[in-house]
Amino acid sequence: MEFRDLIKARHAIRAFQDKEIPEEKLQAVLEAIQQAPSAKNLQSFEVVLVRQKETIKKLAETALKPQPFIAEADLVLIFFANPERLTEYFDKRGIKLYPIQDATIAITQAHLAAANEGLGSVWIGSFDEEKASKILSAPTGLRPIAMLPIGYPAEEPVAKERRALDDIIHQEKF
Repeated sequence: MEFRDLIKARHAIRAFQDKEIPEEKLQAVLEAIQQAPSAKNLQSFEVVLVRQKETIKKLAETALKPQPFIAEADLVLIFFANPERLTEYFDKRGIKLYPIQDATIAITQAHLAAANEGLGSVWIGSFDEEKASKILSAPTGLRPIAMLPIGYPAEEPVAKERRALDDIIHQEKF
């Protein structure tokens, strides 16, 4: 798919078919994560791939507002910021900020790659970080940034109106 078309075709999917994702489609998503740009190419993020339905259900229950569709996904990717990977290269600001940025870039690439493979996904940022970390036995120091449930879409969302470019882009200064 052409990149411009992919960007327009990508939507948040909140309903999934009960259908398994083929390994080659999953591999394309995982490779997109691996190729994500990152600060100093240190890839200061970790990703947990969850396929076990019971674990996915537990992760869905960590959402701060009910989001039962998470449990319908074939799999969930959970992206963690890993500041430890940057400690010898950056100052306090970089150590605090860059792992979050690296993880969000990787999430974006996974989100777009899923759409390119005909899959649906939705970015979940509203969840109890502590509970999710515990469910996944995350090491101390890692922070869960977002969950990305992925599956075959069971809905066709309508494109939502976006802010005008003039409202978003400021020439030279505000």
